Amino acid sequence: MSADASSEKIILGLDPGTSVMGYGLIKVKKQQVNLLQFGVIHLSKYSGHELKLKKIFERVLSLIDDYHPDEVALEAPFFGKNVQSMLKLGRAQGVAMAAALSREIPITEYAPKKVKQSVTGNGNASKEQVAAMLKTLLKLPTTENLMLDATDALGVALCHHYQGGGTAKGSYKSWKAFLNDNPKRAK
Repeated sequence: MSADASSEKIILGLDPGTSVMGYGLIKVKKQQVNLLQFGVIHLSKYSGHELKLKKIFERVLSLIDDYHPDEVALEAPFFGKNVQSMLKLGRAQGVAMAAALSREIPITEYAPKKVKQSVTGNGNASKEQVAAMLKTLLKLPTTENLMLDATDALGVALCHHYQGGGTAKGSYKSWKAFLNDNPKRAK
């Protein structure tokens, strides 16, 4: 493999959700970042949480099989006060992780504040501010109705790139590595 080919990397960013899940794919070559694809997976049309989880797994696998990302970056769940929402969001994230790990693609989690800080320079930036910065950085199409879940996912992918890829804490190449670092999540 030539030095040029090894310096090229595709990153899949995911913003897990149980109603809408955002995804974004970027290609990095010699520090040049290009947008490949972004969008959302609408899940509210599916009845039952189990069916939503199945669809998340299938769609993430489909994105992986279509774009062959080298790494996957996920936004870690925001710790809110609604325990049921947190459980559902954690399951959605876990299913997305399982899809990536089933294809032996390394995954890394980033806190929402870390993503916002990396993209905008402000860890308390709004979703709209993140989207506006991504419009500039990735030359996103100028539409007034950018899907904020999709731009959040692109933000996660870009944060991963800015953080040096899979070298950060929270980066896992297998289920065993993830469980070793997160023993309470295995229970």
